[in-house]
Amino acid sequence: MDMYRAFLAIVLSFIILIGYQFFFVKPALQQQGGQQQTQQAEQNKTGTGASAVEKTAPAAPAAVPGQEPAVAARAQKVEANPNARDIVIDTPLYTAVISEQGGGFKSFELKKYKRDNSQNSPLMQLVKTRSPLDLPVLFTLDNGAAENLPLYRADRDHITLSQEDQVTTLTMTARLPGGVEVTRTLVFDPSTYLIDTSYTVKNGDTPFQAAPAMVLTNKPFTEGTAASRYMFSGPVALVNDELHEIKGKKLSQGVQTLQGNVTWAAYEDNYFICALIPQEPTTRMVTMAASGDKVHTIVAEGVTQLAPGAVQEFKYKMYFGPKKLSILKETGYELSRAINFGWFDIIAKPMLWLLNFFYDYVGNYGVAIILLTVLIKGIFWPITSKGMKSMKNMQKLQPKVAKLKEKYKDDPQRMNQEMMALYKTYKVNPLGGCLPMFLQIPFFFALYKVLLMSIELRHAPFMLWITDLSAPDRLWIGIDIPVLHGIPVLTLLMGASMYLQQKMTPTTADPTQAKIMQWLPVLFTFMFINFASGLVLYWFVNNLLSILQQQLINRQTSKA
Repeated sequence: MDMYRAFLAIVLSFIILIGYQFFFVKPALQQQGGQQQTQQAEQNKTGTGASAVEKTAPAAPAAVPGQEPAVAARAQKVEANPNARDIVIDTPLYTAVISEQGGGFKSFELKKYKRDNSQNSPLMQLVKTRSPLDLPVLFTLDNGAAENLPLYRADRDHITLSQEDQVTTLTMTARLPGGVEVTRTLVFDPSTYLIDTSYTVKNGDTPFQAAPAMVLTNKPFTEGTAASRYMFSGPVALVNDELHEIKGKKLSQGVQTLQGNVTWAAYEDNYFICALIPQEPTTRMVTMAASGDKVHTIVAEGVTQLAPGAVQEFKYKMYFGPKKLSILKETGYELSRAINFGWFDIIAKPMLWLLNFFYDYVGNYGVAIILLTVLIKGIFWPITSKGMKSMKNMQKLQPKVAKLKEKYKDDPQRMNQEMMALYKTYKVNPLGGCLPMFLQIPFFFALYKVLLMSIELRHAPFMLWITDLSAPDRLWIGIDIPVLHGIPVLTLLMGASMYLQQKMTPTTADPTQAKIMQWLPVLFTFMFINFASGLVLYWFVNNLLSILQQQLINRQTSKA
């Protein structure tokens, strides 16, 4: 088997992967922003109790196939209440602003993360919506329709916590029509992004049927980053121990519904996540729908019957913060499963751990990538050396192979028999050069996912002009270069190293195939030109190590 045929297959697989992400995943994500919410649907059994809490809702038109009533019946506009105050929560990790109108978050800024890598960049903002109806998170008693937003009254208008402070509680109370009282309690811990929240519903003097639900409305946190072009962004939920990522194409087909044991439901992008975590184990329904570039996620509790004077409590936790594996694991509630490396998850997560292990010692993620590359190369060094030696020996046999092909060109079966006898005589394995390459494929793609998805590399500097390992490599030269806006120095060095490696590698390819292979460095250079510089750095260092290894093999075989 020709090593270069195998290598070409690997390259084509890589191109297919990237092409799929660029031409299919990206347009699918963009479709989220182009979908308008369709017609209203009539309320079903889970929403019939809204009239006991608020004014009787007008009759809804016939249901649209595929839509859930709670999403379709949401009010389109709610005027801001001038009597509602903004409650500011300031902790070492974030600054949040809660509106008394509905109790949603008007702002949630992460203090340890900036929006971009510029010196004067504002802090990372996770709330992009403005209307009181669209603020995350809202608690409703009408299955998420939120026709009327209650006016809460908080027991204070400002909470400031330092790292040394203990957990602090904020209490908000709202009175609804019919004598129903809702008390919201939020518990803030300065050491975590996790927020405890509970809603105590106390009924008035008449029987009451409610359909409690939590509503999470989000817009994309960031746009136009290198990783956002290829990675998932949108609603996601862990239901019945299965991770559901609702991608743009599926979301555009109408409201998506999940039912069962809801561990959490969230909106995420490559680096950040806003998650709702129900605390009581019971069957729930999650509905997800797009309205413009907004995504509505509703976690419905089902119908609840309250007798006069009855009290019922609904408990949740909320996580608004980074998708950093170590933080999510420490937080618990299986939030770490939001970081999904796909098929290569079992390999990728140990690689991420190693990347952070090296960073803890060297304090630079660029250097950590180099050390991780050296480690992976070292692990595969023996088997790769055997493959290279096998290819070198195969190259020496080429004249004999060419004679056999010429001699038995009219008898393919005899030609194959003679060639296998030749390989056996000289103890050469024709598959020896291919096997090491195939064994390394899962590790390459796992590291590719780690370097593309890990928040650790976001705005992480390496050296000189590379100030963000999650962004494409560009050297600013004082003038704006069209399209590129700078010179991709590291990418060009990577292409040059690949060309040198190709020249040093033994080839058994025919002249036509060899000419095709000469274009691979050019193809890879163009393909990597908009990749994160951390990934380019890995590939460049790997090429340099392969050149070193090939040089050593060439010396050994020349002496033999």
